[in-house]
Amino acid sequence: MQCSVIYGDVFARHDMELHPETGSRLRAALSGVPDGVKWRAPVRATEGDLERVHRPQHIRWVQEIARGTCFLDPNTYVTSHSFDVASYAAGSASAAVERTLDGEHSFALVRPPGHHAGPDRSMGFCIFNNAAVAAARALESVDRVAILDWDLHHGNGTQTIFYGSDQVLFCSVHEEDSFPKTGWVDEIGTGAGRGYTLNAPLAAGSTIADYQLVFREVFVPALARFRPDALIVSAGQDALADDEHGHMNLEPEDFGVLAGMLIDGTDLPLALTLEGGYGPSHGKAIEAIFAALRGKRFVPANERSPHRSTEGVVEILKKVGFC
Repeated sequence: MQCSVIYGDVFARHDMELHPETGSRLRAALSGVPDGVKWRAPVRATEGDLERVHRPQHIRWVQEIARGTCFLDPNTYVTSHSFDVASYAAGSASAAVERTLDGEHSFALVRPPGHHAGPDRSMGFCIFNNAAVAAARALESVDRVAILDWDLHHGNGTQTIFYGSDQVLFCSVHEEDSFPKTGWVDEIGTGAGRGYTLNAPLAAGSTIADYQLVFREVFVPALARFRPDALIVSAGQDALADDEHGHMNLEPEDFGVLAGMLIDGTDLPLALTLEGGYGPSHGKAIEAIFAALRGKRFVPANERSPHRSTEGVVEILKKVGFC
C-alpha cells in the first residue's frame, strides 16, 4: 500500500526558543521519513472546519491573542504565526484522512500538536485539536471514525469533544496519573456515546508487552466491532524510554509493532497525525512506523511480561462495550 507524508516549512514558524515544543523536534521526526515516500503539501483548515469541534468565540480569541508572543496557559504559547500554523496543522490532519479514504497510509508531520485542545480551551502545547477536526470533517462523508491515541499523555481534548458521540470510537493508552490527570478506566462516554471511549492508563515503567496486551485484547477487537470507515492515530512518541517527559520504556521499533497491529487487525489505511515526542530516538520511532506502513512487521527484542496492573486494566475494559 502506498504511503505519504504531509509536511511544509510552515510548521517551523510556530516557535519559541527553549520551549520543549519547538521546530527542532519536528526536524528530528523528519529524519525518520524514508526515501520513496510521497511528500504532500500542507492544507489549511477553514474556520468552518475548526468550528465543527471548537466554539467560534474560542477560535476568535486565539486569533486575537496570537498577534504577538504570549501564553494561552502556563505551557501553551503563541506567536504572531501560530494561528496560521495551527490552522495548517488541523487541515493537514484532515488531508491525511482524505488520503486514507483513497487507500493510502498518510502521516501528517505537523505541529503544534492537538489532542489536549478542547472545544473552548487550548492547553498542553495544543492550540486546535488536529485529530478531532479531521474526524469531524470526515464524518461529513462517512458514518464512523475511530481515533486511537498512543501518546504518553491522555488526549483529554479529543475525549471531551466526542464523549457523547456514537460515531467516534476513542481509544487512548497513556501513562497513568500523568498530565493532564485524566483518562481513567471509568471514563467511558455518556449518553449515546457510552462505551465509545476506552482508556487504558498504564503504570510508569510499562513496556511494549503492556501495550501489546491492551491492543490485542481491547483496542483491536473494539475496532473490529466498531467497523470504522477511517482510523486516525494520534501519534505521540513520548513514551520512548529516552523521552524526559515521561516514565515509559518503549523502544523505537515498538511503535512499528503498534502500527503493524493496527493495520493487520483492521485492514484499514492509517491516518497518523503527530502529537508529542521529544526524545533523541524520536526519528528512529518515525522510521519504524513508516516501515510498518510499508509492510514490515516487528517483533519486540526483549520478551517481557505485562504488569499485573495492566492485566487488571484489560480485564475491566473487556467488560466495557457498545451495542
